[in-house]
Amino acid sequence: MIKIPTYLKKGDTIGITCPAGYMDAAKAQTCINTLQSWGFDVMVGKTLGSKSKNYFSGTDEERADELQAMLDDENINAILFGRGGYGMGRIIDRLDFTKFKKKPKWVIGFSDITILHAHLYTRIKVASLHAPMAAAFNEGDNEFIKSLRNAITGKKAKYSCAAHAFNKAGNATAELVGGNLCLLAHIIGSPSDINTKNNILFIEDIGEQIYNTDRLLYQLKRSGKLANLAGLIVGGFTDTKDTDRPFGKTVYEVIQEITAEYNYPVAYGFPVSHGKENYALKVGVNYTLKITKTKTQLSEQ
Repeated sequence: MIKIPTYLKKGDTIGITCPAGYMDAAKAQTCINTLQSWGFDVMVGKTLGSKSKNYFSGTDEERADELQAMLDDENINAILFGRGGYGMGRIIDRLDFTKFKKKPKWVIGFSDITILHAHLYTRIKVASLHAPMAAAFNEGDNEFIKSLRNAITGKKAKYSCAAHAFNKAGNATAELVGGNLCLLAHIIGSPSDINTKNNILFIEDIGEQIYNTDRLLYQLKRSGKLANLAGLIVGGFTDTKDTDRPFGKTVYEVIQEITAEYNYPVAYGFPVSHGKENYALKVGVNYTLKITKTKTQLSEQ
């Protein structure tokens, strides 16, 4: 049974930390201002705008220690990550979730944070929030940022998008799991590996060459992750690259080919991505997916 963290109310505190790549503190200021305008207190960790001279926002020990402190701190009601990039996989096994499991809080982010979402779902049995991070607030107060606010305050989501030509119509109600395709393939065989059977899986990615996306999807397929889904949601694959000698298919054509033998509903073009279009999705929570000839709907139960 997946445990749902307590929803936030005005006066609660949101911690901001960077467990992976470096982020300039100035890029999070709009986020901080917005969270405060929503009525929340904000506690900023030292990893945001750290003095690190390399890719990461601090040493593995510094990043893990700060995240651990926020996981354990009962005065922090949610944790919002500054950015992803790469680094969560280096520290995930250093974290102790004993206190967190007794009193869970919303953990918010995407991209590299997919590893943490999967770990919380698989090992800790706690729901988490795949949603815009601090830098996304610089895009303005749009519907995707608003979806984050609604999610952490307990409003049930009901999203819709236009139909896509590759869609497979149908309905499914199940727990929602997923995230960044590269990271989902990366955790296969690890303690954070997710069980996709009878679940709705969502995937998205950024900056991958088409042939590598094909390889990542075959890794999911060969490991059984695509065989017994309740449904599949295909989000944005932004900044896709091709080889000098073209691969010969688009990413969506690759996905369509690899999943052709399965009968579950599939929705393409859903607004979950590394771009501006990135709705807040609760990993481990039940949703109903409805795909018709005219639109796709995803509703939280």
